[in-house]
Amino acid sequence: MLQPFFHAWERRLASVTTDRVVRPFEWGLDWLPTNGGSHRAPADAIGAWVSDVMADTDAHYTPPPTTDYTIGAVSEDGEQLLTFPSSFATPHRQNNTVYVRVFSPKRDTRKAAVLVLPQWNSDAGGHIGLSKLLAMSGMTAGRMSLPYHDRRMPPELHRADYIVSANVARTVQVCRQAVLDARRAIAWFAAQGYERIGILGSSLGSCLSLLTTAHEPLIHAAALNHVSPYFADVVWRGISTAHVREGLDGHIELDLLRELWKPINPSEYLERLRTRKILLVYAKYDLTFPVDLSRELVRQFTDAGVPFDLSVLHCGHYTSGKAPFKFVDGWVLARFLKKTLLDP
Repeated sequence: MLQPFFHAWERRLASVTTDRVVRPFEWGLDWLPTNGGSHRAPADAIGAWVSDVMADTDAHYTPPPTTDYTIGAVSEDGEQLLTFPSSFATPHRQNNTVYVRVFSPKRDTRKAAVLVLPQWNSDAGGHIGLSKLLAMSGMTAGRMSLPYHDRRMPPELHRADYIVSANVARTVQVCRQAVLDARRAIAWFAAQGYERIGILGSSLGSCLSLLTTAHEPLIHAAALNHVSPYFADVVWRGISTAHVREGLDGHIELDLLRELWKPINPSEYLERLRTRKILLVYAKYDLTFPVDLSRELVRQFTDAGVPFDLSVLHCGHYTSGKAPFKFVDGWVLARFLKKTLLDP
């Protein structure tokens, strides 16, 4: 009985955004290490690169160490700004500096820190309330701006189109950049003496958090808010990415796209999560991360014998950010991280 109500609400909230742009399909060969120099067909060239990546994903997702961190003075509400260079240089200068807003608890024992990765197209205020909730719960929280988001966005963009788009190779590489940035942020937390480090991600941030957890041994716990086993399927079917699907249509089929986006498919990395504390959260009436995909990831975790906690929200994707559901979601996420990082 509730499904038609929530689906209508989800579509209404999705339609509020009117600045979505259908960008042309591109293979993105200029984003490959060979700079498009291969004589192969574009799909074959990207496929060969993907095969190399999957043969050693640690090399793909491990940034070189840096000491080039800058941390600002503490503000009146306890916030600091951490900045450092991204290890993946893109053609856009603004995107190559990483910003992490750090919120510390009143009594910082350096016991637990959480890196927070917000959703696609989050503005500068996205997940700040959640970060403050984590700090109130006794954990230091660092809210990282994703590539091509808020202050990392070049002037020609109004939305973060370059991290999820109809440009095949760029999407993989910019998502990779987010993981590399997250690992440098986590390295900074470790250098400050935090004993246990967690990560929290929502929507796109959830996918990036899983990829980070799979490759970062310093992460003890991951709270993954809105989940899917496949990156391509969410883009292909979700209502929030219909404009991206429109750019892809007629140029590539879903099966091929799933293969070429294999490095950013969460399902590829479940075995790497066996020793971590994992929370999976999905929404029962989600049209952005279709609920059958979320349930498929839960099934894959179960079949692989990878331990996890599960929480199902009785709302949709957009409505999980509306009262009262946002309070329930925030409580579920914060409770899990407090239990696994502060009270193990």
